[in-house]
Amino acid sequence: MSLALVRGLFGAGLFVLFSHAAQAEVSFDLGIVVEKARKLAEQPYQAPPEVPQFLQELSYAQYQEIRFKPDLSLWGNSESKFRVMMASPGTYYSHAVAINEIDSEGVRPVPFDKSSFNYPNDTLAKRIPADLGYAGFRLTYPMETATVQNQFLSFAGASYFRGVGTNNRFGVSARGIAVDTGLRTGEEYPAFIEYWLERPAANSDSMVVFGLLNGPSVTGAYRFRVFPGETTRVEVTATLFMRREVGLLGLAPLTSMFYYGENTPRPHGEWRPQVHDSDGLLINNGVSGEWLWRPLINPHGLRMSYFQTEDIRGFGLLQRDNDFARFEDLEARYEKRPSAWVETKDNWGKGEVVLVEIPSRAETNDNIVAFWRPSEPVRAGEDITREYTLHFGDTSITGQPSAVAMQTFIGDGNRVGGGNVEGAYRIIVDFAGGRLDALDPQASVVSSASGAADVEILEHFVEYSEPDKSWRLSMLVRPAQEALMSVRAYLSMNGEPLTETWTYELPPNAGVRGQGR
Repeated sequence: MSLALVRGLFGAGLFVLFSHAAQAEVSFDLGIVVEKARKLAEQPYQAPPEVPQFLQELSYAQYQEIRFKPDLSLWGNSESKFRVMMASPGTYYSHAVAINEIDSEGVRPVPFDKSSFNYPNDTLAKRIPADLGYAGFRLTYPMETATVQNQFLSFAGASYFRGVGTNNRFGVSARGIAVDTGLRTGEEYPAFIEYWLERPAANSDSMVVFGLLNGPSVTGAYRFRVFPGETTRVEVTATLFMRREVGLLGLAPLTSMFYYGENTPRPHGEWRPQVHDSDGLLINNGVSGEWLWRPLINPHGLRMSYFQTEDIRGFGLLQRDNDFARFEDLEARYEKRPSAWVETKDNWGKGEVVLVEIPSRAETNDNIVAFWRPSEPVRAGEDITREYTLHFGDTSITGQPSAVAMQTFIGDGNRVGGGNVEGAYRIIVDFAGGRLDALDPQASVVSSASGAADVEILEHFVEYSEPDKSWRLSMLVRPAQEALMSVRAYLSMNGEPLTETWTYELPPNAGVRGQGR
């Protein structure tokens, strides 16, 4: 075999070993995708070609009417429990991606077939090019009963992918990478341009997806080993190659929506108590062992928060509100939105968890982003590899042993029920779980609270809440005029912490006392 032919096969993603019996056995692994990403980084960036404009101009409702026919799912005629439903380009999905199948016979592309979709009308169907391509795919698996396929993971749009556990509805998203998110220079959106789907065996409860990412500043090779279930688990290995240094490189990013909650004013005219996919950021710092909780807000202006970490163990965007009465929305069912938790593997070293909160006037905008940033910049020509496991499910996915802040309320500290101090805020935090649940209501639980240099903690105390069997921390806090109110607090007994560290930041004129909004 000539060297040129070997290189040709390697470039196509195939490494073929010929046996003495002249039967070909095809091998495909992450190393092939890594080499593709490495070579791609050495070339000038080329944006993927966009799909026709009429598809991009479809409204969200019009796009939702384009439906893949489930009976034409990939692997539908096999004994595998996994199926693959294709996604059409349109609206936010402005370019097609290459999708390949890997099985015992080799690696081959999955061809586009427009007849695989039901279109809302014949006029639109006629305009669909025969070679349009797919925008991505959705994985299904019999999660509830053996005879019904349930969607549990989807890959579509830039580097986004979303997952759910058995009892969830889709909400929070993950991404392959975040570049300059929140910076005034503007965000860059690298995108997966090719996928390889490894067909699982008939009795397998997991499958593997490979992805090739490309962007102006970075390329990447990814392996996703997927385990659907009550908690859906995605084991991720990512190798990135930098075309150039970026201002803010975000690893293992998560994206969600927070419109309003119990800790923020309700927008004028809204009848629902709360509207959000996630209500807080949780961090488990490795060296200190601290668990830190930050309730989310919908700010007036862009907000960036940075949390120093060393050997971080995990972080995530959680939906702790899981009672229908907290939302009263029969259509959206926000109480069923999953939490997403990033569990790191090996030592990630020093870095920061970055929380980006973007102002939003509607629940249709994903305005929350969280990711980990290495303390040392990754420069042009360098590469970086990280491994982590993503968990999608209820809040138990974190494995957190301490008591947690179940809800946060903030109001005027100069009115009946709040206090009598002008310019102050009354803050209520209810803690439950962990060792707190086993304590006698008369136990000597004490509160600790501190504020930034321009914040006064006028009072703080804790009491047992008999109606909901929790422990309520009450604080009266006064920030300096026009200052950011930054507060930290936790509960302890006999000098030992019982709870996570609750931390909160409220910008001035946030509308809590009727000002600002």
